[in-house]
Amino acid sequence: MKYYIATDHAGLEFKAFIATLLKERGYEVVDLGPDSTDRVDYPDYAKKLCNEVLKDSESKGILICGTGIGMSLAANKVKGIRAALCHDAYTASMARAHNDANVLVMGARVLGYGTAESVLDAWLKSEFEGGRHAQRIAKLES
Repeated sequence: MKYYIATDHAGLEFKAFIATLLKERGYEVVDLGPDSTDRVDYPDYAKKLCNEVLKDSESKGILICGTGIGMSLAANKVKGIRAALCHDAYTASMARAHNDANVLVMGARVLGYGTAESVLDAWLKSEFEGGRHAQRIAKLES
């Protein structure tokens, strides 16, 4: 599985931490930037990541900003993206199981590294349940 990852200037160190965890777990990671803490606009990076995820249906994405709110708002503007802002393992698991979220969003200024690792692990281990949830996803896509 390939994971695209991007942030804004607020999440640079957090992005490196998450990318390292993904690599340690055997996933391919494509870092879409930025590479410095110079101010950038999160919608630009959200759009870049979402476009890559949509081109590669077998991939998923991880977006990071200070709170996660901006990235989740920007990502969910892109048709076909179901971005979920998660603060704990339960919300990450449910985002995959019930919402078939294809982009995980986290806030670098909100989560500690330990919590972020548990969010990531729950996300990685969860699968979409389908069934009654598939009908709801179809409504989102229409």
